[in-house]
Amino acid sequence: MESLLVSTLVVAIAEIGDKTQLLAIILATRFKKPIPIIMGILVATLLNHALAALAGSLVAHYLQGAWFQWLIAISFIAMAAWALIPDKADDEEGGAVGRYGVFATTAVAFFLVEMGDKTQIATVALGAQFHSVTLVAAGTTLGMMLANVPAVYLGEAATRIVPLKYVRIGAALIFLGLGLWGVATLLGLFK
Repeated sequence: MESLLVSTLVVAIAEIGDKTQLLAIILATRFKKPIPIIMGILVATLLNHALAALAGSLVAHYLQGAWFQWLIAISFIAMAAWALIPDKADDEEGGAVGRYGVFATTAVAFFLVEMGDKTQIATVALGAQFHSVTLVAAGTTLGMMLANVPAVYLGEAATRIVPLKYVRIGAALIFLGLGLWGVATLLGLFK
């Protein structure tokens, strides 16, 4: 249960102000069809984060040892610094729907934009830490939905509700806390 809750919290906070959330806002203001956009986000995130959690779990299974645990802890600390860097939406993100419709456009765009994104990297690290693909993927997907569904419905107003500077600081503190928790565990401070 810890893996589900931590995964949800980490990704929900890290997603605020992230490029995929900005993509959700762009798609919502451009197409004004929230249900297909939300379903596209859900499908893309489930697939992307299940693969990311699986990758993290497999890597952790085959690469065991203290050095790998140090790598995971350091990756969370590095992500704390990355969380402080604001994301900007790319100009081409809000392009035409074309023949595939809003759902397919959203699903493909989200899947591709999420590749290498901090929330995907966090999912890999969480999968490696908790060794539970199902709970980590469910938690990170829930976190994405908690951050993106309001963004779809509120559009640009969502970015004015929560000061992104403070959200980024909060996300950085959570990543830092996870990293320091890993370091403290490796040093034997938690037994």
